[in-house]
Amino acid sequence: MRILVVTVVHHPEDARILHRQIAALTGRGHRVVYAAPFADRGVTPRSDVEGVDLPRAVGRDRRTALRAVRTLLAERGPEMDVVLLHDPELLLALPGTLRGWRRGGRGPVTVWDVHEDTAAALVMKPWLPQMLRPPLRLAVRAAEHLAERHLRLLLAEDAYQARFRRPHPVVPNLVYVPVEQPRPPGPDEVVYLGHLSRARGALDLVETARLLRPDIRVVAIGAADPDVRDALTEADRRGVLRWYGYLPNDLALARLSGALAGLSLLHDQPNYRHSRPTKVVEYMAHGVPVVTTPTPLAADLVRRHGCGLVVPYGDPAAAAEAVRRLRADRELRRGAARRGRTAALAELDWSDKAGEFAAWLEIWTKEAADARAERGLRTPLRTH
Repeated sequence: MRILVVTVVHHPEDARILHRQIAALTGRGHRVVYAAPFADRGVTPRSDVEGVDLPRAVGRDRRTALRAVRTLLAERGPEMDVVLLHDPELLLALPGTLRGWRRGGRGPVTVWDVHEDTAAALVMKPWLPQMLRPPLRLAVRAAEHLAERHLRLLLAEDAYQARFRRPHPVVPNLVYVPVEQPRPPGPDEVVYLGHLSRARGALDLVETARLLRPDIRVVAIGAADPDVRDALTEADRRGVLRWYGYLPNDLALARLSGALAGLSLLHDQPNYRHSRPTKVVEYMAHGVPVVTTPTPLAADLVRRHGCGLVVPYGDPAAAAEAVRRLRADRELRRGAARRGRTAALAELDWSDKAGEFAAWLEIWTKEAADARAERGLRTPLRTH
């Protein structure tokens, strides 16, 4: 198949998009064109995909990015079998595009990969005025129902089904579980992997690191929102923690093995209540005990598999105490690491889902081709 993958929001090396989905497609011999904000992020496209640079959508003004996407879809869409969209903003680029494809008699199967609860995520956007949030939530729900009528949907979580009228395939946000056995968790380094923001507990992370000094060091890996960068930079400068910023996926994951614990300090936000934090699954896959706040899916994983400790929301002292408990009890941390990795191998390995993800796109493409062929057979011959 010829597949156009599009994002203007996510980092071009986003693990779900590039390292899991695109890798699954190229691994089955499909040709992928990947359109993303490469230049803005200082990233060079991989050699096995054709890269198309797009403006990055950030803050309130997303018109430049959407115009670029409309142009791209008009020019390249008709030659594709599938267009795979990764941002809800991209739905705004579709109405005229879909009409143009229909007039041309052939359009690609268009798929929206639903990563999050978009309406719930709006309340967490610092650039969005408070007064606009309620009407925008309603508009988002209306757009989702419209998308359901005209597109194919893939969902990242089972809980997202409740937002839609029809069932849709779920391709969960799993991870590649490394084949090689990770190092046992050590006694002196804690890791945080993922984007850093207030709602994701960035300031709690800084305070937790301060409480753990000097016996235990905290390493943070991930890009950060503007309103927490100064705090992270200052904490790094003062030696409270080590903040690496964004690292490519392979380099970031290489820092996990052997860590005393992996932190997930999400706040109690609507968008997090139905999502399984990928960082928690990454920690489990790499044999790292988990310390997490009680977001439902993360807490369920940790308690069900006995792979870490659950601490209250917004409580750095409790997080630091959990880390110290793991440090003091070698058998507790090694048992948590072992059980987490065993569960990841059994239930959370993307290798078991990669083929299913690609198969949905293949099935939908075949259905579209069959429908076009049937319409062609039904078209009466014209006589002159």
